[in-house]
Amino acid sequence: GFIGKNALDFFKDEYEILAVVFQPTTKRDKIENVDYISGDLRDESFVKSLFKDNHFDVVLQCAATTTGSKDVIERPYVHVTDNAAMNSWLFREAHLNEVEHLIFFSCTVMYQPNPLPQKESDWSDADEIYGNYFGVGNMKVFSEQMCDFYSRLGNTKFTAIRHSNVYGPYDKFDLDKCHVLPAFINKIINSDKTLDVWGDGSAKRD
Repeated sequence: GFIGKNALDFFKDEYEILAVVFQPTTKRDKIENVDYISGDLRDESFVKSLFKDNHFDVVLQCAATTTGSKDVIERPYVHVTDNAAMNSWLFREAHLNEVEHLIFFSCTVMYQPNPLPQKESDWSDADEIYGNYFGVGNMKVFSEQMCDFYSRLGNTKFTAIRHSNVYGPYDKFDLDKCHVLPAFINKIINSDKTLDVWGDGSAKRD
């Protein structure tokens, strides 16, 4: 994925890295100095074997079922079950195998819209999650709570990073799957000099 591939590119010369990918990676897509293995992180037996066969000091959990705003509206469940399953198996095995540090890429979808910048402390589990993000937002909250849970059981440190609207190299530009910034860039590059603007142009994004 986008965040994972950038992490591989950034850390490739500092660490011995094993990257788990869902589909076999072509030579064109591989980052140099990184070992690859394909597998399904929703599969408990695969995750168990992954930790049994390898020792990890640090695990970056960048894997997720992600798509764009179209699925948020039409099929919001695709962001819930698969992600909750893979996070559950990974967090448990990291704890059982005494990984030193697991870093989980969460998100800011649990926050209510706000015209001002928000801090981590501005969110409360008593807040109602924005309707379109209710499923994925609660999945992220549950995953963060699992991080807290396992961090209390053993010595593995868990860190949850609430990123928002990240953009950069290796991003997706498929209009059915991408996020707002690459969608905007795609539409500008491929437009015939005419752009449809929804609303009055006053809307803001974080």
